Amino acid sequence: MHEYFHISAQDLGRDAKIPILKLGDSGEVFYELAAEMVREIQRNNAAGRRTVLICPVGPVGQYPIFVRLVNAERISLKNCWFINMDEYLNDDGSYISVDSPLSFRGFMRREVYGKLDPELVMPPEQRVFPDPADPGRVGRLIEELGGVDIAFGGIGINGHLAFNEAQDELTAEQFAQLPTRVLEISRETRTANAIGDLNGAIDAMPRRCVTIGIKEILGAGKIRIGVFRDWHRSVIRQAAYGEVSGHFPASLLQRHPDAIILTNRNAAQQPF
Repeated sequence: MHEYFHISAQDLGRDAKIPILKLGDSGEVFYELAAEMVREIQRNNAAGRRTVLICPVGPVGQYPIFVRLVNAERISLKNCWFINMDEYLNDDGSYISVDSPLSFRGFMRREVYGKLDPELVMPPEQRVFPDPADPGRVGRLIEELGGVDIAFGGIGINGHLAFNEAQDELTAEQFAQLPTRVLEISRETRTANAIGDLNGAIDAMPRRCVTIGIKEILGAGKIRIGVFRDWHRSVIRQAAYGEVSGHFPASLLQRHPDAIILTNRNAAQQPF
């Protein structure tokens, strides 16, 4: 048994290899993520620079706060690029329908872009998803834009970032170079997502996805990760204290110069 699973909530963060910001309820985590998005955009707008963010659909609690702040404070997103992490695919490798309740494209359209003031929102071509027909486009675009300012995200049950599933056969160095690509989703991830999204209907979950690469995530200037679920109690400890490896992808954040995990009070609790 790994000793880090026995780290108390009080001691969580001490000697961690990834800084951990311990907050109160989930709302505080989501507010901090939204506020960081807003601060980065305002800072770059003031300097006349574009803002490039990698954005997840999970966690999503930051988006209503972000939309409210942008609309209320009249923050222009015209010079912003949102590059979403991933999307589910059909068995033939095509996007699932944007009208599916599982579609990340559909979520962003309904809950983010559709609720931002049209005078403030960025044009459609700056709302980017990885393309299963051309996965390399994300890497090329990031290079053209001069890099990513902040990558936001969560951590999956097996440590995956976006849908970068564990690959035990790869060294940490090899895993860190994985680009945007199409891949098979692990049964672990499908099970965890089925519980949250389809009331346990694992056989109704997509088996394939297109995901931004761990290479693109680790290449961001900053990385901000939000955790808040019961099972994140173990995940956060393995990420911040465990061995860096392709077995648990979030462990690679230990090698990033400006990565922070934001946790609520629940996920900070000792697992057992």
